[in-house]
Amino acid sequence: MMSKCFSFTASRDWFYRYSFAKAGLRARSANLGDGTIMHCWVPRIIKSSKPSLLLLHGFGANAMWQYVQHLHIFTSRFNVYVPDLLFFGESYTSRPERTESFQAQCVMRLMEANGVHRMNLVGISYGGFVGYSMAAQFQERIEKVVLCCAGVCLEEKDMDSGLFAVPNLDEAASILLPQTAEKLRELMRFSFVKPAMGIPSFILTDFIDANYVKEKRELIQAILHGRNLSVLPKITQPTLILWGEKDQIFPVELGHRLKRHVGESSQLVIIKNAGHAVNLEKAKEFAKHLKSFLIDSAASPSPSPSPGSLTDFIHDKNEG
Repeated sequence: MMSKCFSFTASRDWFYRYSFAKAGLRARSANLGDGTIMHCWVPRIIKSSKPSLLLLHGFGANAMWQYVQHLHIFTSRFNVYVPDLLFFGESYTSRPERTESFQAQCVMRLMEANGVHRMNLVGISYGGFVGYSMAAQFQERIEKVVLCCAGVCLEEKDMDSGLFAVPNLDEAASILLPQTAEKLRELMRFSFVKPAMGIPSFILTDFIDANYVKEKRELIQAILHGRNLSVLPKITQPTLILWGEKDQIFPVELGHRLKRHVGESSQLVIIKNAGHAVNLEKAKEFAKHLKSFLIDSAASPSPSPSPGSLTDFIHDKNEG
């Protein structure tokens, strides 16, 4: 009876919406044309003196679930934007494209619709694929990049070579898009070093997202199909790569591979005793590294900061 009368998911969604609103954000949807609608949390009051920060989520119900713990770190320093990627939350498209390149183009159009033309970004897991593509396609508009457990450097052949804990793409999709309580438990075991135990099935069932399952499966297929590191463009922005030491979805070898691919402009931080959901499992350590890279490093003296850049804002704030 309880499962029919009370929804844990709806209650948590309400709490997250309250938290986002309390952090100074408001929900807004933008019609990008061609049957594409994107939902985004945007600043209620935009301050031109602040740089912009784009937070891109991974697979899950919507953007709120993965960033609610970290908003307070950034809203005082940045104009923060948190979109639902296509086929998550309230964002969707009738167009057939499913690549992260198309997602990246839509996010940039969304940011332009909000009057934002330069930004820093953080991408978690699938959001890191989209963020990397944005950094590659729009080099002059992206200032700093954080990629968390984003297997951008995986190759199609990695599935056959045994790099992953699952044998094929169908099995991976069934775990990443759980439609039963048992599959959700399996996802938790893959995502956390110490997953929560003993959660009743009726609670887990309430958390299952049955929206756009076919389209999300196509997003997963598009990530892997024909993927080859030799044709992956290199990004040049200062890049922080964060990885859980015991990530079972995108093994830490992919973090080392990404560091080698990006080169000197990147730094790799491996968080011990953390899995794929490092932003949740080690939230304080995750936040510490983001703050150090995005805020503290920008506060260091710089001989020639770019006008309107993150360094300008922090320097002016410190002087004030």
